[in-house]
Amino acid sequence: MRDDGHDRPGTADPAGSSPPDLWLHGTWQVVRADGDALADGLQGPPWLTFDGDGVVFGYAGVNRVRGTWRLEGSALTFGPVVATLMAGPPEAAVTERAVLGVLRDGGVLERAGDAVTLRTAEGRTAELVRVAPRS
Repeated sequence: MRDDGHDRPGTADPAGSSPPDLWLHGTWQVVRADGDALADGLQGPPWLTFDGDGVVFGYAGVNRVRGTWRLEGSALTFGPVVATLMAGPPEAAVTERAVLGVLRDGGVLERAGDAVTLRTAEGRTAELVRVAPRS
């Protein structure tokens, strides 16, 4: 698996069936958290890639993140998520705290085309937009 946000996950398991969470596979840019637009970090805006093998990785605003994910119906949960430990500008650090907060909490996904909103039980939100794969 590449760790650059441009994975192309498979579309079916070896038995030939498609998993129900297939629509979430791929890379998503995090565009808002708790209703606020997010600051770009040193490496651009935050993004997350959901792989078909249950791994999520990406960039939270300052640091790279990696963990596990599971989607059951509309409930998205994350396993342990780890991040690198670099320092960054204050605005990007605020963005990263918001992104890491929703990764910690998980929640319910609401789909709207190529955009999703994740709502946590605590009332936090994150809006994600699908990123087209680069050729």
